[in-house]
Amino acid sequence: MTVSVSGLVGHPLELGYADLAALPGQVDDVSVLAPGREGSAVRFTSVLEAASAQSGAEFLTLEAEGGFAASIPLAAVIDQALLLYALDGEPLPHDKGGPVRFLIPNPAACGTEDVDTCANVKWLNSISLSIERGRDVRPTTLRAHEALHEAERRQEGGA
Repeated sequence: MTVSVSGLVGHPLELGYADLAALPGQVDDVSVLAPGREGSAVRFTSVLEAASAQSGAEFLTLEAEGGFAASIPLAAVIDQALLLYALDGEPLPHDKGGPVRFLIPNPAACGTEDVDTCANVKWLNSISLSIERGRDVRPTTLRAHEALHEAERRQEGGA
């Protein structure tokens, strides 16, 4: 499985496990940046550099399996976002959000309500950079948030 990178980029990409592992900016142990998490990741800035992100990009839209999408301000996450793709030298398992998971180690440090824990997108399959906010189906109420996570638990259990 690959993650596509498109939109306001000079070089659209399709990144698989080996491609992500070959990028600079590797984080061999994400628990150093995100206590309680495990695995290996690449810094999102490395992905942006590889895709030649254009200077006008203000939002990134993260799309995942099952139709989930989150659109967040690029500037708020650029310095801390990671693409988590490996666990114990193997592709990140589905029950951990793999094969690729967008991870913001500390969403509160982003300083905006637009970045919450639901911006840590599991089962990521595409990233699109744009001038305007893209599709975003994150829950807006506590009940909807709880329902989303219940559905995720069922999906993880069936994987």
